[in-house]
Parts: sequence; structure tokens; C-alpha cells
Amino acid sequence: MALVQGELLDARKAQDKDRVLLLGTVLAELKNREIELKRDLSDDDVVEVLRKAIKRRRESVEMYQQAGREELAAVERREAEALETWLPAAPTEAEMRAVARAAIDTGAAALGAVMGALMKSFKGKADGAVLNRIAREELGPGQ
Repeated sequence: MALVQGELLDARKAQDKDRVLLLGTVLAELKNREIELKRDLSDDDVVEVLRKAIKRRRESVEMYQQAGREELAAVERREAEALETWLPAAPTEAEMRAVARAAIDTGAAALGAVMGALMKSFKGKADGAVLNRIAREELGPGQ
């Protein structure tokens, strides 16, 4: 969180209003999560908060586009991209597929079992929708 606070201070000094607003919002979300958990945030907690913030912005992009408000969608898209720079490097699709195949090879024949193995390995590191898509593709048609 100290890193976000430092970035916020830099944005204020540079008078970058959009970045100040984004970082202030993220910092508030982090503090709220800390209060909710009643402990200091771990790195995984911070990543979880960031992923949720990115997901909300992506959903907003879709809604704005459906409503024909491309200028608002562009703002949300920029914010999501800015937040993604804070995330650790995502695992490659090949790494995710390897875990899915290993789960299937050890007897996981249902989507839930494969997803369980994927989530155990990649929780907080990869988007759940991507993991779901990979699990379905590896299981083959009908899943």
C-alpha cells in the first residue's frame, strides 16, 4: 500500500487529476479491505482488490459501449490498463493448459474438478474467465 501512496503523491505533484482519482480510489478500496479483514493486507489481498477493480472497469466498458458512450468506455479502459500495470506477471496460457491437462490425466473428468486444480494453482494470478475457457477447451466438446 505504501507504493500506491507514493504513486498518489507523485500524481498529485504532477497535477495528473485522472491518476490522482484512480489511485485515491484504489487506496480507499485497499483500506476498506484491510478494515474488513481486520489485519494488514498480504500481497495476495492487494492483488485480489486490484483484480476486482479491473473486473468492474471492464464490465463498465461493456455497458458504456452498449449504451453508445464510447468516451466513457475509453476512460474505464484506460483505468483498467493502468491498474493492470500493478499486477504481477500473469502465467502463460501454456502453463495454465499444462495444469489443466495434468488434472485431467489424474482423473478429473468434470469441469468443476479441473477448475479446482486450476484455481488452486492460479488463484490471484489469472482471470477466472480465462481459466474456465481453458478448462472447457482441454476437456473437449460437451463441457
